[in-house]
Amino acid sequence: MQTSAASSLATIRERIARAKARFGPPPDRVRLVAVSKTFAAEEIEPFLGAGQRLFGENRVQEAKQKWPGLRARFTDIELHLIGPLQTNKAHEAVALFDVIETVDRDKIAIVLAEEMQRAGRQLPCFVQVNIGLEMQKAGVAPGETATFVARCRTEYGLNIVGLMCIPPDGMPPGPYFAQMVALGRAAGVAQLSMGMSSDFEIAIGMGATYIRVGSALFGCRPKTP
Repeated sequence: MQTSAASSLATIRERIARAKARFGPPPDRVRLVAVSKTFAAEEIEPFLGAGQRLFGENRVQEAKQKWPGLRARFTDIELHLIGPLQTNKAHEAVALFDVIETVDRDKIAIVLAEEMQRAGRQLPCFVQVNIGLEMQKAGVAPGETATFVARCRTEYGLNIVGLMCIPPDGMPPGPYFAQMVALGRAAGVAQLSMGMSSDFEIAIGMGATYIRVGSALFGCRPKTP
């Protein structure tokens, strides 16, 4: 399994390098977030052994069960929360994660700011943008992004470093990624978390600084109950 993990990582890194060469110089650093949601600690460990240190999880409770033990053995892990966050999980999220990518409403921004102050941790945060204005997805409307980022910074004291999005399924992602670039400029943020297994090369071409890759690394996800 260690060889398989190393091979999968090498393939994705080669695709990242090809995308950077093909589309011209995007941001100097494109970071790979290995999306390990639904996979057990023993399935993640080979990727750690192969050198991957940046991972993304969707659920606080699931991450709480598997990452403390992994961190005890690999102390330089960087863990991103990339799924929706409920206010009653903010305390645990601030203690467990290094970056929160899903700040999507004032209520969670306020609670996160309070928890970070209490814990003495000022985590970098991304604002999640509902780039396709889809009813079933969380996120700030594109037209409200810049003002929400400003409010999170000035009123709540959050360290907003970037924007994150998930384009609509079945639609060409390029126009949505291009819109994210414009929104990032307007909001005054340098980081863009966009692009997943099926479209990360396009996201890199548009200016992604973080790509979130799961199935292309880990394979098909086990079904969740």
